[in-house]
Amino acid sequence: MDLESIWQAAQSLWVVWLMILFLGVVFWAFRPKNRKRFEDYGKIPFRDGENGG
Repeated sequence: MDLESIWQAAQSLWVVWLMILFLGVVFWAFRPKNRKRFEDYGKIPFRDGENGG
């Protein structure tokens, strides 16, 4: 195995790692347990008069 083939293998593993990480974040965000939290965060821009704003 030369350095070039090791580099190509490492590049393809990074693609797989980033895809797994992305899918994990998407799965976490769409879990029913997080629905209330994200609904509350989505209303933040529409709050008037809180905290002196």
